[in-house]
Amino acid sequence: MSDDLDGFDINNPELPRSIKKAAFSSGSFPYQDKLSDEEYTEQMYALQKQLVLHQAFMSKAKTRTIIIFEGRDAAGKGGTIERFIENLNRRYNIAAALPKPSDREATQWYFQRYIDWFPAAGEMVLFDRSWYNRAVVEPVMGFCTPKQTEHFLDEAPEFEKRLTNDGIKIFKLWLSIGREMQLKRFHDRRHDPLKQWKLSPVDLKALDKWDEYSAARDEMLRRTDSKHAPWTIIRANDKNRLRLNAIRTVLHGLDYDGKDTKEIGKIDNKLVLNADEFLKLDGE
Repeated sequence: MSDDLDGFDINNPELPRSIKKAAFSSGSFPYQDKLSDEEYTEQMYALQKQLVLHQAFMSKAKTRTIIIFEGRDAAGKGGTIERFIENLNRRYNIAAALPKPSDREATQWYFQRYIDWFPAAGEMVLFDRSWYNRAVVEPVMGFCTPKQTEHFLDEAPEFEKRLTNDGIKIFKLWLSIGREMQLKRFHDRRHDPLKQWKLSPVDLKALDKWDEYSAARDEMLRRTDSKHAPWTIIRANDKNRLRLNAIRTVLHGLDYDGKDTKEIGKIDNKLVLNADEFLKLDGE
């Protein structure tokens, strides 16, 4: 962890060189350089062809799929979702990013407002954050009580078991970035007029709560990783590698006509971990 993180003013247009240098390798990221855009474009094209094939099968077979994207702020959730669906029919491949609950929703059963977004036959829904807000963001930021979080952690595995028993396929992806990388991305957003809207007061508060987020994440992984709905952790400092491996993880986990495992390619095991593997490491 860089000493320059302590007390650094994100409003300062100059990001310390030490943070820039440390960002890519932070969080034990195993690569020194970004995957080239040329390699990324070639591999992404092959993956998106497979996604189109899955869409055709999904429509015919009436399957239902949920993909949950979780991770710290600026981990790359929105951009990865966009790569999933940019060549798909948005009527049947739905990105769901729910705002804070209304006063009425706040009095409902916690899972209720998410259920409204669940897929019907022939649909896939990609959640940019999900009910797992109750496990990490809400307790760390003081938006719920410890009792509410404990109740959620007990209830979530059974809730998801009922979904999978009904035939819904669930993928749960945690995108993991290092602390310096998060600061760099926050800094970039703060000083880019086209991205300033992405930086919220909650994001800025998160900078001082790194360890609290880590502890909440680890407890969530321990309590809600299951055979029917396991967690997959993807190291996300390189957005190119992140997006490719997220799509590969999902495609390898789906059955559909025309599936070509060679075209999908191998998952990078340096970047993609299961919950047990990740928890045995030092974490982010």
